[in-house]
Amino acid sequence: MTIKTAIIPTEQTIAKVHADRQLHLEALCVFAAIGFFLDTDTYWKDEVVLKPAHRHRLDDDGYLLDSKPWFEWFYDPKPMTFDAAVDGYASLFEEVLKEQTHGQRVILPLSGGLDSRTQAAGLYRIGAEVSSYSYSFAQGYPESAIASAIAKVCEFDFEAFTIDSGYLWKVIDDLAKLNGCYSDFTSPRQMAVIDQLGAKGDVFSLGHWGDVLFDSMGLPQLSDADLVDLLSKKLLKRGGLAFASKLWTTWGLDGDFLSYFKGRLATLLDGIAIPDSNAKLRAFKSLYWAPRWTSVNHSVFASVQPITLPYYDERLCRFICTVPETYLNGRQLQIAYIQRYAPELASITWQDQRPFDLNNYHKNRFPYAIPYRVANKVKRTFNSILGKLYVQRNWELQFLGASNQAHLSAHLFESGLQDWIPEALVRDYVADFYNQDALKNAHAINMLLVFAKFNQLNALTF
Repeated sequence: MTIKTAIIPTEQTIAKVHADRQLHLEALCVFAAIGFFLDTDTYWKDEVVLKPAHRHRLDDDGYLLDSKPWFEWFYDPKPMTFDAAVDGYASLFEEVLKEQTHGQRVILPLSGGLDSRTQAAGLYRIGAEVSSYSYSFAQGYPESAIASAIAKVCEFDFEAFTIDSGYLWKVIDDLAKLNGCYSDFTSPRQMAVIDQLGAKGDVFSLGHWGDVLFDSMGLPQLSDADLVDLLSKKLLKRGGLAFASKLWTTWGLDGDFLSYFKGRLATLLDGIAIPDSNAKLRAFKSLYWAPRWTSVNHSVFASVQPITLPYYDERLCRFICTVPETYLNGRQLQIAYIQRYAPELASITWQDQRPFDLNNYHKNRFPYAIPYRVANKVKRTFNSILGKLYVQRNWELQFLGASNQAHLSAHLFESGLQDWIPEALVRDYVADFYNQDALKNAHAINMLLVFAKFNQLNALTF
């Protein structure tokens, strides 16, 4: 059997490599540190995820025989003007949208950012029938207000949802099965409303990965060692290095975690034959970050309707490899596309640059931003005095508070997790999360919950 994987796969395909069933402890430490598995790693030493952009041969029993690449990321900037790049992007992007959604009612998640706004512009221009929605955190920034304004301009149907406290405990078993415990459970907030989305249309149009393809990090040319250092810092979650190092020591693995981790990164970067540091990092992210992190929770959307992802399309991936890096810096292509082809959308607040929009976001600096920042600070301080804490992250809604703490403790301490992660270590993290620094310890709590559910699903014994 031959399997051809996409340049950026929308889901993981797992194959066997041998029959000796053992947990891959080194891979688990990486997962604990960054929130996803690297390369082809899985929980098990005898299983791998098939590499993207390869042709794979498997035998009848699902064992991987060999893999050969059919596409390799490259950087070959073509001589073009910025206007030509915008036109090329517009034409190709709308062609992809039209092919992916033709004759179907589109379900479009809208946010306050650029990727979904760009999709809204494209879908509006091709005359697609769209049902849009957005969600905001209870006691958080009203992101749905921006999304509603976008939908109104495009004449889309629109519904706003609120992500409430404690929904996770009602859906965690289903979510663990959907994503296979290959992601934390608070990042895919769509799980809170997924049962209400399927009836909105025939196919999802998801904006994942536009922010990586159509941006540049603006880096100077870096040495290999500096590139590894930079990438490791970007990958490691807050508190992730300490958490992974504790697991590494607990499990008695050779050497130290950070050396192992940086060694893995160096090997993977060496395999990307792109001299330019920015383009090389974009390729790395698309090879290892998108398939193993972003794609994992597509299964939630796909559980109710088919999904499409314009930025995963092979043509857009190839196109981005030919665009001069300077045109990508600061999301210029997407901004120019919206300004040129949907100017009304450009005048709506850009959430990351609020209160500014796509036309004046350059003013998000001293002194222009001072009035908004002062007013926002006063409002949040006043609400805090009244006991209304400002929510920025889903784990704040799902882990904080007495009821959530009781649910979390039950999952952590009644799952058999102590058979492979010492109970004392788990209790220390729980105590530090609730009594010391929630932000610093939230990632470890997220990952411990994932390990607990994985343990339950697989009935591990040692």
